[in-house]
Amino acid sequence: MRLALKEAHLAYTQGEVPIGAILIDEQDEVIGKGHNQRELWRSPLAHAEMIAIEEAARRKGGWRLQGCTLYVTVEPCVMCAGAVQLSRIDRLVLGAANPKGGAIVSSLALYDIPTMNHYPLITTGILADECGMMMQDFFRSRRRDRHDN
Repeated sequence: MRLALKEAHLAYTQGEVPIGAILIDEQDEVIGKGHNQRELWRSPLAHAEMIAIEEAARRKGGWRLQGCTLYVTVEPCVMCAGAVQLSRIDRLVLGAANPKGGAIVSSLALYDIPTMNHYPLITTGILADECGMMMQDFFRSRRRDRHDN
């Protein structure tokens, strides 16, 4: 999760929502990493998780990422939770909850749908305070900047 926090910090310094993701394989090797780049890429799809999953699929030479673990600093949205499910990632490790848009445990429980064909093992609350504080600091500074201008 510390590596994911480093990715989130990169996003923060680039003016992006500070979410970072790291994908590791069965040998604990990093095969994908990402941080939000929606503003830079001008793409609604440029979420940290999507970037990490795409990189891992390219490196592995296929879309099935069984045996892999995704560490993400903030609970994924519906799009990213769907990508985790579709890529067959075995384990998802979450930092801070996302009460406004989380699709795992906070706002929606996507993996509680009984007809899903894959259910990753979920671990929550890893370095949650640090992950959550970075998000709070980011949005606090955005509000302050908006009021100062």
